[in-house]
This record gives sequence, C-alpha cells and structure tokens, in this order.
Amino acid sequence: MNYRMIRYITGQLLLVEGALMLLPLAVSLIYGETETVVAFVLPILILAVLGTGMVIFKPKNQTIRAKDGFVVVGLSWIALSLFGCIPYIVSGLIPNFVDAFFETVSGFTTTGSSVLFAENFARLWSPESAAVGMRGVFFWRSFTNWIGGMGVLVFVLVVMPQQDMKSSRLVHVMRAEMPGPKVDKIVATVKKTSAIMYGIYTFMTAILVILLLFGGMDLYESLCSAFATAGTGGFSIWSDSMISYGGGANVDFCTWVIAIFMFLFGVNFNVYFLVLTGKLATALFSEELIWYTGIVIGSTAIVTYNIYSIYGDFAESLKQAFFQVSTVITTTGFATADFNIWPSSSKALLLLLMFVGACAGSTGGGMKVSRLVIAFKSAVAEIKHMGRPRQVSRIRFEGKPVEKDTINGVFAFIISYIFIFFGSFLIISVVDGKTIETTFSSVAACINNIGPGLGDAGPMANYAFYSPISKLILAFDMLLGRLEIFPIIMLFSPSVWTEK
Repeated sequence: MNYRMIRYITGQLLLVEGALMLLPLAVSLIYGETETVVAFVLPILILAVLGTGMVIFKPKNQTIRAKDGFVVVGLSWIALSLFGCIPYIVSGLIPNFVDAFFETVSGFTTTGSSVLFAENFARLWSPESAAVGMRGVFFWRSFTNWIGGMGVLVFVLVVMPQQDMKSSRLVHVMRAEMPGPKVDKIVATVKKTSAIMYGIYTFMTAILVILLLFGGMDLYESLCSAFATAGTGGFSIWSDSMISYGGGANVDFCTWVIAIFMFLFGVNFNVYFLVLTGKLATALFSEELIWYTGIVIGSTAIVTYNIYSIYGDFAESLKQAFFQVSTVITTTGFATADFNIWPSSSKALLLLLMFVGACAGSTGGGMKVSRLVIAFKSAVAEIKHMGRPRQVSRIRFEGKPVEKDTINGVFAFIISYIFIFFGSFLIISVVDGKTIETTFSSVAACINNIGPGLGDAGPMANYAFYSPISKLILAFDMLLGRLEIFPIIMLFSPSVWTEK
C-alpha cells in the first residue's frame, strides 16, 4: 500500500474542493448575501491548510496499484462529503450534521435525495428573506451534482501537474471512480483521457445552459438546472422540482430540453469521443447504446399508453412519460409530475428502471445497461452449455469477446449489490418501520443514485422523516452505488491496508 501517494492525491482533492467552493462564494458576493459568505470562507480556509499540508511533500514512489486506486477513491469521496457539508451547517440551511452530510453525499453521488422542505426553498426566493438569501448555498448544492457527475478525482487527474502523472498505473484511480464493468483509457494517457471526458462534459453542459436561457430561465436558474441535469443528480432549486420551473420559463420547451439532455448524459461518453473522431457508424451501432435507446423508447411507449387516461392528451402524456422514464433510467431524479399517483403498472416499470440505470462511462447511476446485458448473455450461454456440455461458446459484447475476469466482476458486483440492498432494507425496516413500498423504494433510489422513491419518499416528498441511523445507512448506500460498491467495501478489508 502506497500510503504517501494516497495522502498526496487526497490532498490534491481537498485543494480542488476548496477551489471549487470559490464559485458559490462568488455567487453569494454577487447577490450581496453577506450572511452566508462565511459559510464558504471557513471551509475554503480549512481545505487550503489541510490540502497544502498533505501535498507539500511529494512522494518519491508514485506507483498506484489497483488496491491503492480503490482506497484513494473511497477515502476521497468520504472526505469530499465531510467537508462539503460545512456550507449547509454554517449557513443554517441544514444545521444538523447528519442531515447536512446526507444532503452532501446525495449531491456528490448525484443521487438527488433531499431532507429539505418547501420553507427551505422559500429562503432562496422569498423577497422578504433577501437579507439571508441562500442563492450561493443552493448554487453549491446544484454544483455538487455537476462535480460528482463525471467524478471529482477524474478532474483532479486533469489539473494535477504533468510531472505527477508519470505512473501509467493512475488508470486504477480512474477505473475505481468511473462507472461500468470495465473502464480503460480512450487515448494514450490518463491525463488526456480525463481531459477529453471533462471537455465533452463541459461542452454539453454549456449547450444546455444556452438552451435553457432561450427557454426563459435567467442565468442563475439555467446554471443550477444544467448542473443538476448534466450530473444526472436532480437537485432542483424549486420546491416542486421541475413542475413549474419557477413560473418564469417556457415549461414545455424546458421540459423537453432537460428530458433529452438527461437521456444524452446517460450515454457512454466513449460514444461521443467516437463521434468526435469521425467514427460515426461505430458510435451509432454501439451495442450498449442500442439496448439503452430501445429500453427508453419501449418504456416511454408503455407509460404513455398507461397514463393517457390521466392526461387525456397524447402530446402531454408523451412528454410526461419520456421525462419520467429519462429521469429514472439516468437516475437524475427530477420530476414534472407526481408519478406516485400514476397507475401501478407505470410505477412498477419505473421501479424496474431504477435498477437498470444508464450506460457505463456516463454520469448516470444504477446497475448499468452493459452489466445487465453481459449478465443476461452469460446466463443464456450457461443454459446452452448445460444442454451441450462439449460446446464452447464465447460471450461477445460490442463485437468483442468478453474476458472471464469481466464476467466474474459482473456477477461479483450483482451478488454484492443484492446482499447490501437487502441488508439495508432490513435494517431500515426495523429502525423506522415504514411501509415496504417506502423502504424498498428508498433503498433502491439511494443505492441506484436516483433520488425520489415511492410512498412517503415520493417525488413530492423528502427523506427528512427517516431517523439519523437510517439516513447514515442511506448515505452509505449512495456512496456504494456511485462508486459501484468495491472502493467503499475495500476500506473495511484489513488485507487492503497491509504494505504488501
């Protein structure tokens, strides 16, 4: 275990987090929110001192092995959340530590589950509360979705000095943080790969901001909405999520724009890289993209048919269906309707989509389309093998044979996922005693990084009713879901911490 390199990279992360807080600090200053300035100045100073102390001595041995990559990612995300919740506590928006930690983890993991009530949002927009406005704090809340979407350590790899990138083994850090059954460099170096990913991510976010400005939102609203959409996090700055868009925008236009971009951010970013390099046919015929698109189209058609009797208009039904299917499968968590009151078949389908998730290498959560496709093909191959034991068949995905290690990793993930899911479900059921619908969907929404569940945790409700123990378990589930289990689980393995 290379402790010094882990300390060094974690220190870089703390410095980056402090630098990122300068943006919401600027928002507070622009809007004259002097009461909340200290909410950012304090953590910035703490992060600057700690981060500098951790990076001042550069390790001679800069090798990062696989287990080092998992550990640095797990520790960094916990540290990121612990320091990221300070603005909520100091500003008074969320004075309770457990609640603030829950909200911060939800933001960085792009889950979107919240403990805030309508009165908290009134402090943002109510004219009579302008003296203690929360625009800077709510900006930070949405910004955490964007930071966590592509992965903050991927960003650290972009901004680290070139001399700190000597070891090609830093790819283990990227693999541990990026979602999917297998993540590789798309160009020769980790730094360039990270830069390309963030370049695409930033460009798409900028396009979305411009479109939302055309839709009638002001710059602050457009930025916050774009951050939450791009990161597929779903933190809205309005108390009713995306139902009214604050009343100042073209609702239909903004609904379609956000729904389409949620779908686009759920696509594997390697597809966009292929498009940029002129390999359009390869991109469009990506097997994962075809499955993902087919699931979205099929689910949208079923839900549209199912809810037509509620809206009585095909265009409105299609809009609501596509938006909710897109927000659930990409695990964004926005809402333009209370799907908690939709027919049971629609709710069941949306619940199923919570587990499917978006594509590998996207900003979306869930189990990932590619992982489920590989698992399905493996099951089919095993059944065929039982009937013809001597027949040897190779599982192929994206036109390439799938390595045995990848298949084993897929099933290891699924088994671990099931144990953690039902373990969390049982503990929270005992601790809080809510209905099965509420508890089951809450765990599903958190471990799949979706946000809203069903029942008491529906899209028009929040998670404030849960006990502190349950909130910590759900926050733990969010981290497990975002980092795909193993980076967090490995922190509790004694063998990982040995020097050998």
